[in-house]
Amino acid sequence: MSVKASVSISEAQEAYARDLVAQGRYATLSAVVQQGLELLREQSQATDALRELLAKRQAGTFVSLDEGERRTQDMIARKKAEHGL
Repeated sequence: MSVKASVSISEAQEAYARDLVAQGRYATLSAVVQQGLELLREQSQATDALRELLAKRQAGTFVSLDEGERRTQDMIARKKAEHGL
């Protein structure tokens, strides 16, 4: 469902949007604005997910670099053994 709304954009933004339409990349100015809003929504969701992940990592336990490397080498060795390498 579409909703009509009045928005203000700069002359440079309008020129850019009209150029995108003229290039055939979008059918209308509305399509350009809709795509821009969709990209902002996706970016916001990704940012929120990253913030949540960082908060979980900060709340969790950390291992030293040496311990992390040791665990990684152990995992590689196990996987090689599982595959007969």
